[in-house]
Amino acid sequence: MIGRSKQRLNSNRFKTGHKSQVIPGHVACGLVFWFDTMLSNLREQLKKHLERSLKEELPAMVDLPSVELDIPAEKIHGEFSCNIALKSAKLLQKPPFSIAEEFSAVVSQALPFNAELREKIDRIEVKKPGFINFFLTPKALYEIISEIFKEGNNYGRSKHGQDKMVQVEFVSANPTGPLSVAHARQAAVGDALANILNFIGFKVSREYYINDGGNQINLLGESIKCRAIELLGGTAELPENGYQGEYVKGMAQEFIAQNKIKILADINKQEPASFKNYGVDHLLAVIRKDLEDFNVHFDCWTNETKVATKESISAILDFLQKKGFLYEKDSALWFRSTDFGDDKDRVVRKSDGSYTYLLPDIVYHKNKYDRGFEKLINLWGPDHHGYIPRIKAAAQALGKNPDSLNVLIVQLATIYREGKPVSMSTRRGEFISLREVIDEVGVDAARFFFLMRHINAHLDFDLELAKKETPENPVYYIQYAHARIHSITQKAQEAGLKQKENNFSLLSAPAELDLIKKLGSFPDMLFVCYHELDPYALMQYLHELAMVFHKFYDQHRVISDDTDLSSERLALVNATKVVLANGLRLLGLSTPERM
Repeated sequence: MIGRSKQRLNSNRFKTGHKSQVIPGHVACGLVFWFDTMLSNLREQLKKHLERSLKEELPAMVDLPSVELDIPAEKIHGEFSCNIALKSAKLLQKPPFSIAEEFSAVVSQALPFNAELREKIDRIEVKKPGFINFFLTPKALYEIISEIFKEGNNYGRSKHGQDKMVQVEFVSANPTGPLSVAHARQAAVGDALANILNFIGFKVSREYYINDGGNQINLLGESIKCRAIELLGGTAELPENGYQGEYVKGMAQEFIAQNKIKILADINKQEPASFKNYGVDHLLAVIRKDLEDFNVHFDCWTNETKVATKESISAILDFLQKKGFLYEKDSALWFRSTDFGDDKDRVVRKSDGSYTYLLPDIVYHKNKYDRGFEKLINLWGPDHHGYIPRIKAAAQALGKNPDSLNVLIVQLATIYREGKPVSMSTRRGEFISLREVIDEVGVDAARFFFLMRHINAHLDFDLELAKKETPENPVYYIQYAHARIHSITQKAQEAGLKQKENNFSLLSAPAELDLIKKLGSFPDMLFVCYHELDPYALMQYLHELAMVFHKFYDQHRVISDDTDLSSERLALVNATKVVLANGLRLLGLSTPERM
């Protein structure tokens, strides 16, 4: 399973005010996955040391709970924290704090005999109500800088995904109008998530599903025809739920010019499907261009009309019928989705013989699996939340593990201009399009702001803030850190100063060590994104990294009369630049050298 529920992840958080970041991967669900990084390797070594020490000292405790190490959110609690004493309290029938003190003593006594750890663990502290906290020596942290320079653009990359084929299907807006900000948020999230999954070893295919069938396309064609009649001096009433935007009038004008229509009578000479076909082709070209300019590139554009054919629909009906998953009732054909946990069975063919949306969707998901994808990730809008159980049921009816299909609901975004929300309705044509946002605030700010909240949280997008070139604007704040380091590097080159390649023993100030620790947690943040199937953690990490860097820079001069110290600090800031650049690229943002 690619992602676990957020609730499951939160269950790993400390519940007592001793807050920790959730860095999954140790024992949950019996899966053990680690990035090959210094901090991760050190944490695994420490975990084994704890397990071995406790087992040797307490041989009778064969049922001792598994050891887990979390990374505390607050540095006063060290680099790693263990809650095994809390987990053992019921078993041992002793206060957690007493257990923690006993366990800490056992681990400390064994530490001098562990060659891998004895020079890397500075001290061990016990904190109420029963946490064992581990503090690293500066020497242990210096390895992070060397590792960053060794890996460069690949720092944080892993083979964790083992080249498993994953499909991320997102945006997939009906080609009935320009992309709205709701689609734009899905585009930013889906693209960044695909980047991260690729970076940690999955083979990801980005797919846009073109819903070019169904009544909404017919309504588009009728709307274009009505506007064309009006442009030629006639009168026509838009169909109910027709499209009213100015873009429809523009398409009608282009249709008239393209087909050399001179008079009203020429309208009826056009093929009935020509209006909708033109509309779909035109709007798809607009959508493709907007997405390309938004730095979102799809590997595959799949047409509903080419996948959900009469033949494929007939074949899936035969398959489901033979499996016993269909039955007739009230002259309609029903899918037994309750067999797979849905709250009620679903109609796939209405009494009038027409199909519901579910049937072509089942065909489409079968098509995905048939193409060899082991994991499917769908990004949908909040209006599709109730649709999840039935499509999960469909996957199981196809013989697939329901965990192979992840449906992510990306909440809507509200655009604010001058402090006031902008009303949006696609059919009425009252909306801000992706193109307008790009033109107004730029690609980087647009992408970043669409990622500024967890996907399951509503997003408020302040256009005025996104345009500011001040620290108040978070994307500017992060990119300015990257540009500032570039400026420092240039000044160092002019001064003939070279960065230190190893042995960073002079980096001992709290601000320096804090920055190194933050750099070391970058790979783990990618793991959080993977488990939550949400790039938000990376966006938040980059903002925190920029804060730690700016704090360091405000307190310490990089280039000074102390050549040795300057060369080590230069290495530190250049390592920071590498991590900032890697993170920005994964989010689809630029890495400016000047601001």
